[in-house]
Amino acid sequence: MADYEILSMILSNFILMFVYLHSMKEKVLNIPNVLSFYRLAAFPLILWFIVRDKELLFFIFLVISFVTDIADGIIARRFGLETKFGAKLDSLADDLTYLLAIAGIFTFKYQEIYPYILSFSVFIGFLFLTIIVSLIKFRRVPSFHLYTTKAGGYIQGAFVIALFTIGFIPVYYYFMIFWGILSAVEHIAIQLIMPEMRSNVKGLYWVLKDMKKRDI
Repeated sequence: MADYEILSMILSNFILMFVYLHSMKEKVLNIPNVLSFYRLAAFPLILWFIVRDKELLFFIFLVISFVTDIADGIIARRFGLETKFGAKLDSLADDLTYLLAIAGIFTFKYQEIYPYILSFSVFIGFLFLTIIVSLIKFRRVPSFHLYTTKAGGYIQGAFVIALFTIGFIPVYYYFMIFWGILSAVEHIAIQLIMPEMRSNVKGLYWVLKDMKKRDI
């Protein structure tokens, strides 16, 4: 398949998603959700760059996805555009972006990551475990948006950008791994104690506080 065909497919996907948003009964056609839909529409394009070994294009479009991820959250909170649908959409787009980043690292930066492959695999395992536990218990991907997860997204995004520009930084790598696993453990703990899935959960402290209030 030619590159222009891939671009055409991405554009078509984005248009279809835009129409879908517009047709929904709930008012979800807003800038944050469009930015999240962009990440979904861009997924096959960025994946195609990985398959075609186009490292520069992969990096550029992955960074664009990172930027839209930051922007949609800021805009949603600043202008009161947060919705349950948007939280689910954002989480799905984030999970796919994470998948692309991991695939890109293994494809383009395997030599740099290979000496740390064990710790990196454990880190990835914890990330996937948060999704697996949610699928088993709630039959859907999580959309908690924990504070630690948000901070972890910035930390991991900065690691990827540094890896593809200035190179591998061991100290920062271990900091990213530590924070990512810590966030995943919090995420899993919340999933295990919550009776039902909720969106936009701040963290374990707030969940326990809310549960204590309900028991009073």
